[in-house]
Amino acid sequence: MTQTHDRTWNLPFPLDGWTLLVGAIALLLSVPVLFVAASVTTPAVEVWSHLASTVLRRYVLNSLGLMVGVGLGVMAIGVGTAWLVTMCRFPGSRVLEWALLLPLAAPAYILAYVYTELLEFYGPVQRGVRGLFGWESLADYWFPNVRSLWGTVLMLTLVLYPYVYLLVRVAFLEQSVCTLEASRSLGCSPWGSFWRVALPLARPAIAAGTALALMETLNDFGTVQYFGVETFTTGIYRTWFGMGERLAASQLAACLLLFIFVLIGVERQFRKQAKYYQPNRHQQLSPYQCGAGEQRSP
Repeated sequence: MTQTHDRTWNLPFPLDGWTLLVGAIALLLSVPVLFVAASVTTPAVEVWSHLASTVLRRYVLNSLGLMVGVGLGVMAIGVGTAWLVTMCRFPGSRVLEWALLLPLAAPAYILAYVYTELLEFYGPVQRGVRGLFGWESLADYWFPNVRSLWGTVLMLTLVLYPYVYLLVRVAFLEQSVCTLEASRSLGCSPWGSFWRVALPLARPAIAAGTALALMETLNDFGTVQYFGVETFTTGIYRTWFGMGERLAASQLAACLLLFIFVLIGVERQFRKQAKYYQPNRHQQLSPYQCGAGEQRSP
């Protein structure tokens, strides 16, 4: 007599068609990441010795410089503009609510081309300065070189700050009226309410938006290539197509992935064990009237 044993597989998730479809899409999207991660197991000592003695230090320093500069820039512009259009009323504030998102529609390298044409030696700005003061060459005056690290930071900041602006504005809109009104009743000025109450409550949104902007910064190629700033992205391109070393280029990409993972870890650390309890916002907080001595509802 034969006995049949029924085996029951206890899966942590239901195995249906949708699960298989999502799993297949996730696997397809992860193939490049898995390929880059697998390249680390294969040694490329000679190429890495050459990179370490020539350009690797510049790649690291320029990438870190871009991250620090763009991070500070997008936080300052994104948080500041989000607070102004959310909590203040002034001429044009309604238009700025959506107009501040427009830089996302323009690639950073397009902005780089425009500003370079405006600010170079033969551009209208320097021509106007020379004509105004009677100067003839760069020996007569000093003008900052836009095709530099600081210029790259400026271009990427002007394009990527909407990531922070969008998330932080939503955070400000969802903040409790009771909390902000309590800060006002306790005598906090507009700056005090922003610094002591609104900004700490919006910290997770600031961290998430900044992390997104920095990921875009590390992945940018057109702007850094045009401005001649050597970063990991330009190094990957040159190593692959210039030196013909696909393995070393993949390992450089793995280093870039490490930067991304660090950013994700820092962003998660900002939100670790952070809990914000606020009552639902049923009414809109009366905004500050810029340039007026009184407040009124919009």
